[in-house]
Amino acid sequence: MARLNKELGLAYGTGMMATSLLGTGIFVVPAVAASIAGEDSLWAWLGLMLLVLPVAFSFARLGQCFPHAGGAPHLIGRGLGAPMEKLAAFLFLAVLPVGLPAALTLTAGFWHALFDLSAGGDLLVQLGTLGLILLLGSRKTRASGLVQVLIALAIVVLLLAIWWAGGLLAAPPALPPLAQVQWGLLPAALGVMFWCFVGLEAFTHMGEEFKNPRRDFPLALLFGVLLAGLVYLACALAVIRFGVFGNELANTTSIPTLMAGLFGEGGRRAAALVGYLACFASINIYIQGFARLLWSLADEGKLPASLARLNRNGAPLRALAWVIGVCALCTLAAWLFRLPLDTLIRYANGNFILVYLLAMVAAVKLLTGPWRALAALASLLCLGVLLSLGLEAGYALALGAGFLGWRAWRNKKPRQPLPPETMA
Repeated sequence: MARLNKELGLAYGTGMMATSLLGTGIFVVPAVAASIAGEDSLWAWLGLMLLVLPVAFSFARLGQCFPHAGGAPHLIGRGLGAPMEKLAAFLFLAVLPVGLPAALTLTAGFWHALFDLSAGGDLLVQLGTLGLILLLGSRKTRASGLVQVLIALAIVVLLLAIWWAGGLLAAPPALPPLAQVQWGLLPAALGVMFWCFVGLEAFTHMGEEFKNPRRDFPLALLFGVLLAGLVYLACALAVIRFGVFGNELANTTSIPTLMAGLFGEGGRRAAALVGYLACFASINIYIQGFARLLWSLADEGKLPASLARLNRNGAPLRALAWVIGVCALCTLAAWLFRLPLDTLIRYANGNFILVYLLAMVAAVKLLTGPWRALAALASLLCLGVLLSLGLEAGYALALGAGFLGWRAWRNKKPRQPLPPETMA
């Protein structure tokens, strides 16, 4: 018997996958990467797309064979045991203190392209976004799917307009010669750019809500990854061609600034609106994924039963409300301490990559034949990206070690002496 409503098809699934990847990164990260590595970052985008494909294929196969609202932690538990499932769920939820504030900071940045917001206004935009996600998440899953498909189309149309008005269609920019690439700059750029391709693990939570998961889930995931990769590369080429990058303010407003130069103030407003919607779409899929993870764990008796209740639309509203509340507290803390955006992104990436690595190792055990070999390759690639983060990977590794140490201490029970009557 299905635990959640099965309402998603290939089109809605592709839109949700693409926007979960494009969302918070598409109008900002290409400029951040260009600030780090200049036009050499274009080669990093191509390399990242090749790196992500084995991971995407492995997740697609896992989701096809084992569709479940528990997502990546459930898959890790099937392959590596219950303790690793709990570790993965903890790492996934531990993204909230750094990942969600980073995403909401990017979201508020588009409002800065339109209005001269105060610090308080910035916080209100972020909290208001969480409120909208709570409202949308109380509806049926099909509603989120439709919204995300429309946002994906808006992003593609906006970039096509930039390429057309900027003359890039007539004279496409070329990649820098390989002999001139400063390869030492690329690992730092990759450490930030990987943010753009986290979302695969969140999308696996939606597998149980596809009408035909064995056919449509893997196709939606792969089509969404390929679409997102091409859009990122197109955006990076435009950002570098027009030089709209530099400091943090320039990076967070790069596309609205470019649109203003090409189309005037109306272009700036259109870019800011689409940018905000793209961020909203990405944050929405993540938070819905978090909520489904909590709901699934509660439904299986691993968390309080109250989190397993569904509303009349079949949505896990109680779990969603809990996630939204935690997000609001983390957002307030990040706002108070003025944490740097790029640092938040790299810390969050450490958690995501560690979860990916565990999922790929689990895939080696769960899959067979060429799929197992592909999962082994994906494991090595994830390990390489984790190492490229350097010290920022310490956040995820320290959390993981602390969690495992706490579980070991908790499970270590002192041996009870035998009752006197049993010693005779």
